[in-house]
Amino acid sequence: MNSITDKPVIFLMGPTASGKTDLAIDISNLISARLISVDSALIYKGMDIGTAKPNPNILHKYPHYLVDILNPDESYSAYEFTNDAKYHIEQSFNKKQTPLLVGGTSFYFNALEHGLSQLPESTKDSRETFNLLLQQKGSVALHNQLYDIDAIAAKRIHKNDSQRITRALEVHYLTGKTITELQGSKITTINNPIIKIILMPDRDLLHERIEHRFLKMIDDGFLEEVENLYKNPKLHENLASIRCVGYRQAWQYLNGQIDRNSMIEKAIIATRQLCKRQCTWLKSENDALIIKEIDPHISIDYIKEKTNKLGLS
Repeated sequence: MNSITDKPVIFLMGPTASGKTDLAIDISNLISARLISVDSALIYKGMDIGTAKPNPNILHKYPHYLVDILNPDESYSAYEFTNDAKYHIEQSFNKKQTPLLVGGTSFYFNALEHGLSQLPESTKDSRETFNLLLQQKGSVALHNQLYDIDAIAAKRIHKNDSQRITRALEVHYLTGKTITELQGSKITTINNPIIKIILMPDRDLLHERIEHRFLKMIDDGFLEEVENLYKNPKLHENLASIRCVGYRQAWQYLNGQIDRNSMIEKAIIATRQLCKRQCTWLKSENDALIIKEIDPHISIDYIKEKTNKLGLS
């Protein structure tokens, strides 16, 4: 091989509760791999139970990079993710490991594969400005403000998607141009060949797992975890971290907006809706191995087959 960009990167994708982590660990037992998380919830410290984060023993034995890298009050952009992921991909190759990117955050995977628009980086001032505005006004009011500045972006972004709303406003604040104007051209992120594996159990099984997993989270102390977050004066319901499925509903419960049974029901429904969106995205992926059950040997055979076809063996 002539350069690092000749070497393949593995994308291991799947909806929530599909078993991606278990499959990634099984694969890493068969090949020398660096596990790189592609999950917008696992980045937060202190959010362990509700994100189904691998337990400390597993993380010690099988390190997952880009897990526990931020406090819940901090922001993290797709641009920052691609830079961090590229660093760990390069580290993988330097240590003669195969980079195995595992997760279910489609925007992160898409940013790595297809690039990002040439948007300005956040600054300390801009982050603080828009986090404060979000806390004071809420996402709906800021969405209305965005509509006046960039109606195209506002129509595309849901009024409760606080992270994307504040980012669009921040771009205008930093450049004087709308995010729609600046999204025409893209910056390439990685040039490596990508081998995709999609773990996609049947929908009924996924729905069953989602309900069982959330009820187990409750038994394991999920509400106590959210109570600790709730006591943090820096945190509020409009932050990206608190808007993660499960956390948002638990926050509403602690606020007295809904009762405990409604919280559980709404959290399970929200997780199933997330699962549906992930499945829709995954069905549009091309040139991928799709498996219903965890099978590391089929996965390894596919990786070898694709590597040979690409002339990279």
